[in-house]
Amino acid sequence: MDERTFDRTDQHASVIGLGTWQLGADWGDVDDKQAHAVLEAAAESGVTFFDTADVYGDGRSEQTIATFLRGRPDLRVTVATKMGRRAEQLPQNYVLENFRAWNDRSRRNLGVDVIDLVQLHCPPTPVYSSDEVYDALDTLVAEERVAAYGVSVETCEEALAAIARPHVASVQIILNPFRTKPLREVVPAARAAGVGIIARVPLASGLLSGKYTRDTVFAADDHRTYNRHGEAFDQGETFSGVDFATGVEAAAEFAALAPEGYTPAQLALRWIIQQPGVTTVIPGARSAEQARSNAAAARLPELSPETLAAVGDLYDRRVRDQVEGRW
Repeated sequence: MDERTFDRTDQHASVIGLGTWQLGADWGDVDDKQAHAVLEAAAESGVTFFDTADVYGDGRSEQTIATFLRGRPDLRVTVATKMGRRAEQLPQNYVLENFRAWNDRSRRNLGVDVIDLVQLHCPPTPVYSSDEVYDALDTLVAEERVAAYGVSVETCEEALAAIARPHVASVQIILNPFRTKPLREVVPAARAAGVGIIARVPLASGLLSGKYTRDTVFAADDHRTYNRHGEAFDQGETFSGVDFATGVEAAAEFAALAPEGYTPAQLALRWIIQQPGVTTVIPGARSAEQARSNAAAARLPELSPETLAAVGDLYDRRVRDQVEGRW
């Protein structure tokens, strides 16, 4: 699989990575055997970038990755984790003492001395503009706890604030055919500054797979049940902030745009990696089959200008009004 570079570091990532929220919690049950099979299928398909977080299953996702990689010392994989969501979401909690404690826990979970990439996990908005926060992150690098750091954001404004900082290696942001606003300012700014873009929620929580109907029911412990209106965390993390009924209808139109040989999910992933400035996209998977199918999108032919235009038209007609003003 093709790889791209985080320009502010010497690190690389496969154009399609693996998001591992599903291997921790909040997406229904995924047992250890399934989780291992997902990681194995991704690695065998050429995926060299795993994204996780200390809050995914309260560390289970990090520990699962560590167990897998111990058994596969031949693999060269960049592992990115995130920190901050296990604490009360107050700006004053984002200080060096806490960063060290959170980092120590993740290093134990991952079984490493130095974490490849650590990201602030969608902290309160004032955190992105704090000199002291970036000084503390620089200290983690100087202490050789982490090789590089970045941020995960909810809004374009937060992304632009982080991109302006000289040592931010990456920005993780929701980017998919139902969330295209980052393409107009964030991605060009990151590209100019040499900041990597990690596209998350690429399938709009599965909507863009085209498999759901208005009658689809998710498990009670699945965020697609309990966070549809932002009850537990930012609403944009669930279905990209699109109302479920609207999303199902728009996804049916999206599926009809898939060229021959593409699944709707592969259309979404191919659309993302064709955007100039995107470093990697991190779809999740609950099965080995899903992981292989996601990775296969990297080998499909490029989408035509006509297909790209049709995706843009669908967004403008069906989705823009719901998401543009909020994120």
